[in-house]
Amino acid sequence: MSIQTLYTASVTATGGREGRVISDDGKLDLKLALPKGLGGPGGDATNPEQLFAGGYAACFESAIRFVARERGIKLESAFVTAIVGVGPRAAGGFGLTVALKVSLPDFDKSVATELATYAHEVVCPYSHATRGNLDVTIEII
Repeated sequence: MSIQTLYTASVTATGGREGRVISDDGKLDLKLALPKGLGGPGGDATNPEQLFAGGYAACFESAIRFVARERGIKLESAFVTAIVGVGPRAAGGFGLTVALKVSLPDFDKSVATELATYAHEVVCPYSHATRGNLDVTIEII
């Protein structure tokens, strides 16, 4: 795959799931904690699945807005919730699942579905990166 890189993010992790993530520019500096669901203490720190969910939700919502702009559709309000699950795979190791819940309150379900589908199939880089690697479902709510 050939792309022209327009922006590069650099984040360093140390200490694994019970460590810290820090971006090279210092704008991201978060403590990590192993979630209770994975046998950890949970607590007031974040985890890799929350970070991935936030990134995917923001990127996907942006992709929907991009599609709407390209089609001349005025999009006032859009919400995307990404629900990321982690667990053991039948083939060994661990895998992820993603459910994207999309709300476009100003549009009927058919238009919302069309925008979200195109965003997923053509525009969103997170969707491109995950395609064929993990299950991603999209639900219009």
